[in-house]
Amino acid sequence: LVCEDCGFVLDDNIIDPGPEWRAFDHDQRMGRSRTGPPATYTIHDKGLSTMIDWIDKDSYGKAISSQDKAQLYRLRKWQRRIRVNDATERNLAFALSELDRMASALSLPRDVREASALAYRRAVEKNLIRGRSIEGVATAALYAGCRECGVPRTLNEIAAVARVSRKEIGRTYRFIARELSLNFMPISPTAYVSRFCSALNLSEAVETKALETIQRAKEKELTSGKGPTGVAAAAIYIASIICGEKRTQREVADVVGVTEVTIRNRYKEIAKEFGLEIIL
Repeated sequence: LVCEDCGFVLDDNIIDPGPEWRAFDHDQRMGRSRTGPPATYTIHDKGLSTMIDWIDKDSYGKAISSQDKAQLYRLRKWQRRIRVNDATERNLAFALSELDRMASALSLPRDVREASALAYRRAVEKNLIRGRSIEGVATAALYAGCRECGVPRTLNEIAAVARVSRKEIGRTYRFIARELSLNFMPISPTAYVSRFCSALNLSEAVETKALETIQRAKEKELTSGKGPTGVAAAAIYIASIICGEKRTQREVADVVGVTEVTIRNRYKEIAKEFGLEIIL
């Protein structure tokens, strides 16, 4: 590693952690790779165990005999059993599959899935599952993962894909957050604006105006103690009217997941402070 300006050698004999081979497509990459995927918290055994393929062929691609098929069948059966061999692993296997299902439904990125799985594992280690449903704790862990990774999802959105109620998710989340010392910064209303504007088919101008409105509201401490989604909804509603792309309170409420009353209350507070006169 050499400086282009003065020629100073910053480092030499740098270790390249990449493979020594090259691949030009997925098939070549899979064929030349000699290692498996990295360990992951999203699988109960962290992806370290192996599976016996269900394709009854040998390493040369030739079909195996009927006698060998029977033996392979027994081996597969025992392999499945030893991968999940106690109650804790069965708990993890079910909960992590539920986490993956909900994360896929919400199109959540990989880092959120990993953080959620780790939160659930910590809850299991501290025996926080006792007396609570696996689905409830798994869903609360997913919400915690979203908060940790800065990927805003409301409780209503998560409850829509969960198998437990919104009330149970909130109650369980507060419990595990306290027991696991999960201290997250409050979610800013600005984190929701882009996604909600997109869902309402609003332009970038509306999004920018909504962000400006929220920033001004923060400066005047109008957002303190208020739900971030309600503030975001009111800001989007105001911005849509100012920019000539009006959406009704009902349309905004349906997308954001708050009531029309909440939007009206937040709107009145902002309009009064800003001196806005907008016909509802």
